[in-house]
Amino acid sequence: QVQLGESGGGLVQAGGSLRLSCVVSGRANRNYHLGWFRRSPGKDREFVAAVMWDGGSTYYAESVKGRFTISRDNTKNTGYLQMNGLTTEDTAVYYCAATAAIWRPVTGPYDYWGQGTQVTVSS
Repeated sequence: QVQLGESGGGLVQAGGSLRLSCVVSGRANRNYHLGWFRRSPGKDREFVAAVMWDGGSTYYAESVKGRFTISRDNTKNTGYLQMNGLTTEDTAVYYCAATAAIWRPVTGPYDYWGQGTQVTVSS
């Protein structure tokens, strides 16, 4: 079993930055690809970014490319999402997810999910 715990959300002004963290605990957590997703009010959950288990490859949604950076530190069992140049459109609950399946960053499927952390961007 794998548990995921997100942190780092909060309220920030447009143009600001936040860094989200995702602590992974449980068995064999180093071999899991990590993804970040978000859900805005009234919208479906959408893919944001993903990083391969060894950090060797990353993938981003077009809407965040160039502004967000995904990374991981396997020595700390933690994944990160650095978010710069935030806009009100980025307001959402952000979820961390993990999968041990073949690398399919957008569709996964992701087996484990965190509880989410709220990011609110004010204008």
